[in-house]
Amino acid sequence: MQLQQSRRIFLASSAAPLAARSAFGFPANETVTTAVIGMGGRGNDHMKELGKMPNVYVAHLCDPDAKRLQSAVDNFDKAYGKQPGASRDFRRVLDDKSVDAVFIASPNHWHAPMAIAACNAGKNVYVEKPCSHNPHETELLIATTEKHGRLVQMGNQRRSWSRIREAMQRLQEGVLGRVYFAQAWYVNSRQSIGRGVEQAPPKDLDYELWQGPAPRKPFHSNYLHYNWHWFWHWGNGELGNNGVHMIDLCRWGLGVSRPVGVRSAGGRYRYTDDQETPDTHHVAYDFADRKTIVWEGFSCNPPPTGKAPADVVFLGEKGSLAIRDGSYTLHDPKGKEIEKQSGKGGNVEHFTNFIESVRGRAKLNSPIPEGGATTNLCHIGNIAHRCNRSLRIDPQSGTIVDDREAMDYWKRSYQPGWEPKVV
Repeated sequence: MQLQQSRRIFLASSAAPLAARSAFGFPANETVTTAVIGMGGRGNDHMKELGKMPNVYVAHLCDPDAKRLQSAVDNFDKAYGKQPGASRDFRRVLDDKSVDAVFIASPNHWHAPMAIAACNAGKNVYVEKPCSHNPHETELLIATTEKHGRLVQMGNQRRSWSRIREAMQRLQEGVLGRVYFAQAWYVNSRQSIGRGVEQAPPKDLDYELWQGPAPRKPFHSNYLHYNWHWFWHWGNGELGNNGVHMIDLCRWGLGVSRPVGVRSAGGRYRYTDDQETPDTHHVAYDFADRKTIVWEGFSCNPPPTGKAPADVVFLGEKGSLAIRDGSYTLHDPKGKEIEKQSGKGGNVEHFTNFIESVRGRAKLNSPIPEGGATTNLCHIGNIAHRCNRSLRIDPQSGTIVDDREAMDYWKRSYQPGWEPKVV
């Protein structure tokens, strides 16, 4: 199938969900019709898992890069013998009234604006982490969810892993007594992104649509398809990229939400190139009830063992609990391992929780107020880094206290006509 941008192609694809419901033989109230927006690595993960789920129909795939979109459509057809509708413009997907839920795996600067537009269009939303590009967008997204009564879940999938949920329940039940400290790590061996040059966008990419709500910038050769993470204009650095997963576990296990203070140290140390965000980053969050979260990210130089001591370690009065992947271990006050519970996890558990919630059979494991609280911790950690000073936070509102420069990062400027709005 050759990918085309035409009203005829889109109208044909938008009629497919209703026909498919009948062809699949599922009652209409059982089948959840979905669309996946953003066909990079995560979007393809979404597509593959949804394609295998019973009573889930993938009606549309969407990406402003025609080459990536065509590849995704072909791969879906090869795997499942079905060709979903294809559109480069997500707004055409939102026009399809048969779509019950959209899965957003676009670049970060699109996460909240796209999710807000989807809620405004009456869709339920699964949005990848971080759920926003800045704290103001988090606030808008929560407000949109509340106004329209939509279900919005963030892609912090460990919230649905059985052993992780068990570990958190045991912490809350007092297995360590009072838990007061959590430390998390992320390590990798990323290479330099080099020095990009201004050039014309790839011919297959609708760069205007890719930029969307972000103020316009000339295309550079080292933006795509992943390095946008390391530019503040589009991304949120490693803290918002992978740190969000482990900080979410820290916050969950400690039972905290908004800090009273944030400290940051680090920078772009390993290479001298165009990357703006830190590759070596230490962030500490202090909470009012004598609790602290520390996150350390080493994107370009892992420790001697090649991995971090754990994903997350909790310290309490009676010992410690360590999490790695989907498993956890308990240790006595002297550090001796006294119990190990093995487990694993992936995407399907979190996707299933979302789909079952759309059907009304479950409650979201990560409703957007929870995902948003974690995302905003990452945002203010980045703000502390960019301002190069500690920040005081109002634990009631979550906003930065007596620091106008820092609060200037609370909200971004938008390309005129693309501002996210609750309607």
